[in-house]
Parts: sequence; C-alpha cells; structure tokens
Amino acid sequence: MPLSSLIDRLNERFGTDFNEADQLFFDQIRASAERNETISEAARANNFTNFAAYLDRTLDELFIARMEGNEEIFNRVMTDDAFRSAAREHLAREIFESVREL
Repeated sequence: MPLSSLIDRLNERFGTDFNEADQLFFDQIRASAERNETISEAARANNFTNFAAYLDRTLDELFIARMEGNEEIFNRVMTDDAFRSAAREHLAREIFESVREL
C-alpha cells in the first residue's frame, strides 16, 4: 500500500495524527530493507506470507537501526558547526523554494 495510505490507516485505526513528515520514517525503513541483501533475498525466494513472517522477525532491527541513524545525524548537527551550516544552507534553500512555489 502507498505510504500515505499507511499513514491514513494508522491515524484512523489508532487515533493518531501522523503527517507527511512522519511518513518519512516509514520511507527510511523501507529503503533500509530494500538495500539489505538478506531481506531482498528473502523477498525474492518466498511468497508474500512467508516473507511477511520473516520481515516481522527482522523489523525491530530496522527500527532500531533507523533510530540510531537519526541519533548520529542529530549529534553531528548539534556538535559540528560546518556540518550544521551546510545542512542549514541546503534546508533553507529547499524550504524557501518550496514555500514560494505554493
């Protein structure tokens, strides 16, 4: 299902208020899984039911890795002025242009 549909379903079912920014978390999980050769092999070698059961056993690892990956970026932004400056400049340009297009 498209991720916007996933966010909509989660909001409807659990009374949450997730938005497009929250959707990026699931985008990151999916991208990590697709780059993982073991997970990719499992998807190619199994039917959906068996693959979903396999993914269920590895999903926590993907969540933890994503959390740790975000922590690394956060720490770098907060402690490295040059890194922060480069990120700020890029984000400022993207946000500015995106908002002005609306």
